[in-house]
Amino acid sequence: MVDEAGGWRVIGQRAAAWFEQPSLTASAELVRRIAAAGPLPAVDVRPSGVRVRVALEDDTEGISALAAVPGDPAALQEMRIVFDAVDVPSVRQFWHEGFGYEGRDPFHRDPEVVVLESAEVRPLRDRFHLDVVRPEGVVETVRAGRQPTGPWGVMLPDSEGNELDLVPGDVLAPEASDWRTLFAAMTFYPTTSAAQAVQLVTAVAELADAAGIALMLDVRAQGVLIDHGKDAWEAGGSAFLELAVQVQAAARALGLTAEPELLRFVQLGLAAVDVPAVKGFWISALGYAEGSDSYDPRRLNPGFIFQQSDAGETERRQQRNRIRLELDIAHDQLPARIEQALQAGGRIRHELPDRCSIADPEGNELELVAQKPL
Repeated sequence: MVDEAGGWRVIGQRAAAWFEQPSLTASAELVRRIAAAGPLPAVDVRPSGVRVRVALEDDTEGISALAAVPGDPAALQEMRIVFDAVDVPSVRQFWHEGFGYEGRDPFHRDPEVVVLESAEVRPLRDRFHLDVVRPEGVVETVRAGRQPTGPWGVMLPDSEGNELDLVPGDVLAPEASDWRTLFAAMTFYPTTSAAQAVQLVTAVAELADAAGIALMLDVRAQGVLIDHGKDAWEAGGSAFLELAVQVQAAARALGLTAEPELLRFVQLGLAAVDVPAVKGFWISALGYAEGSDSYDPRRLNPGFIFQQSDAGETERRQQRNRIRLELDIAHDQLPARIEQALQAGGRIRHELPDRCSIADPEGNELELVAQKPL
């Protein structure tokens, strides 16, 4: 049973909870306690808390007891990117190769990509596009000789015109060769046991807190992914580089070897005529924060960028997008989230008891999905 009293909810066919914590070190300590009590589940470690996701039949009450604080259901959400396509196999293959998915993200970190069959041909440019940043060698392999285009020379279209900006990343610095700059500075260390993963998480958390620099650590069966967030490595300058070198040294002292080829950064782009109105809708509907980009304040879902489109492109705006977003949220959060979206200029397209499709002020679609407790 899912421990709803402890803040757990069913999100994306798994039980999930978010436990607030005062620091990255405190979050790492919760991970240590969870690992000591049983198999280590998928955990996302942040300076503000820990997200835990387990199978529906797993012991959620036991983890709640270890956390010693109630979970916050309002913090739980997972995004899906949905494509309507005439040629489903071609579109699906393109995007899975672009993202490096094996059906879905093997780390269960980035959004699931779903391709649905549609008989409706929509020939004009979609207002959504996707940015995916991967290591340079990986990008060259995925391009497979295709010449990218677009204003930045990185855009590849699928067979139906949906646009992927597939951007090559680079090594952070010679002295931090385990790290890659993929809009965010990131590294990944495969681990052979939960104990080894906990050792790394603990060491990295202590180093980051001592430096006063926020890091994100995603712990999976495959290993530990460390992320500094979009563009933060540039703002951090020499202080972040020093921390990156320390993290690298700590990992190597544990006998770990980085595998940066597995890294990926994802963000969503949306073209709009009235950028403030459209941006305001998505920030409110997704519960995001506003900075130079719009972002999940817990850094658990991809960021959003908004680009100015030509007011004269009337036909493009009138064409229904081929791409839309779905957001899994806690069942008891659905009414409030719908109200937030409507207050921000959205309109309901259709509604069922467990889901609601909402269009933003320019017709771009978000479907809020709430899975009922089991």
